Amino acid sequence: MTATGALAALGRAAIGALRAVGRVALFAGRVTARLWMPPFHGSEFARQIVAIGWLSLPVVALTALFTGGALALQIYAGGARFSAEAVVPSIVAIGMVRELGPVLGGLMVAARVASSIAAEIGTMKVTEQIDALVTLSADPLRYLALPRVLAATLTVPVLVAVGDAIGIMGGWIVGVERLGFDARGYLRVTTEFLEAGDVVSGLVKGAVFGFIVAVAGTYAGMRSGRGAQGVGQATKAAVVGASVMILAANYVLTEAFFSA
Repeated sequence: MTATGALAALGRAAIGALRAVGRVALFAGRVTARLWMPPFHGSEFARQIVAIGWLSLPVVALTALFTGGALALQIYAGGARFSAEAVVPSIVAIGMVRELGPVLGGLMVAARVASSIAAEIGTMKVTEQIDALVTLSADPLRYLALPRVLAATLTVPVLVAVGDAIGIMGGWIVGVERLGFDARGYLRVTTEFLEAGDVVSGLVKGAVFGFIVAVAGTYAGMRSGRGAQGVGQATKAAVVGASVMILAANYVLTEAFFSA
């Protein structure tokens, strides 16, 4: 392939990526606009609160617990090189609340929820249930997409908050039982160094990540191809797209909150 051909292929890939981002953004705008359009399907929203929030709690909690413990071990090992082992409580707390809690929680929810949403809606499309909704004068975006997007946006920050607490607890357990920290002193240092802005930034990230997960899942499901292969491809696209967008959004939000 010549240099010109390589540049042309790169340009086509870039344009295709920008088109995909534009289509997702327009889809998100259409879903958000329906928030102020009646009717609101409260029963479906309540079902999604349970499916997205409550049922995702175990995987988020376990991820946070082991991440907090491993983070404490790593920081202690690194700090020991500079006689700075005392920074373990503060760095574990800040790292969990600012970055690891929201990002890992968002990725776990993306793996579980985005795939589930895409598979469910994709199967409905394959079996022509979405066409039946249109025939009955029901808006698929209002009935299928909006409750999922709203539920994920509201529940993921709660999952992040719980994950932050459990992650800090994991670091506390390792610090006290494995590294020899005083239990009360560890908690005192944690509360002294942790600021309200750290917690707020993590919760805002959680809301944005929840919105991204639900939009990616519903968008991929709505665009699913026919047959089992189409549903499988939609599921894969939902998880990959949500994960990449979460990591990109995390950088943008971190820059916005902490660039100063």
